[in-house]
Amino acid sequence: MTDAPCRPSSGDGTLAGDTADGDASLIAASIEEPELFAVFFDRHAPAIHRYVARRLGQDAADDVTAETFLTAFRIRERFDAERAGVRPWLHGIAAKQISRHRREEVRALKILARTGSDPVAESWTDSADDRLAAQAASRPLAEALARLSAGDRHVLLLFAWADFTYQEIAQALDIPVGTVRSRLNRARRKLRAVTEAHSPVLEPRVHEGGPA
Repeated sequence: MTDAPCRPSSGDGTLAGDTADGDASLIAASIEEPELFAVFFDRHAPAIHRYVARRLGQDAADDVTAETFLTAFRIRERFDAERAGVRPWLHGIAAKQISRHRREEVRALKILARTGSDPVAESWTDSADDRLAAQAASRPLAEALARLSAGDRHVLLLFAWADFTYQEIAQALDIPVGTVRSRLNRARRKLRAVTEAHSPVLEPRVHEGGPA
């Protein structure tokens, strides 16, 4: 569990597959058979690791991801599938860990603002032209993100980078949906004030929780 996250394995056994119900069943089963939680880790750690790396950089991602799943393992008996899905639950735990690294996150954003280099995002992009365009747009955006409050940044990046609905963000951060709306709108206003670059972060989307 403390090793660097690995890719999800195929053939998870007799339990349900990569579905919300399957994850909930896996967590429940791991209470009696703790070793089953390793399957859950393999399934979800890459996504958490990638999200944390975007926010804190690669150096901190391994430790924060490991601590996120150690915490999830310790409190797995308290997981309530009717209250929150697995992804919001995990990202909520990760958000608390990220908050402890606020200085590192702001530092990483300032480096991105200065250099335009985001190795995690670049690894997702095949085209050199796309990478250059992304770098040009990311500089002012990163600078603006660094100036947001931690709460506003959590909401904005769960929406933009984790592709969460308003309801999922509310579940992850344990805040009302109305607070999600107000934080997201405030964050967008602040970003628009400092950058004219086109960004999906600033574009309104319709989610289950309602329009932006």
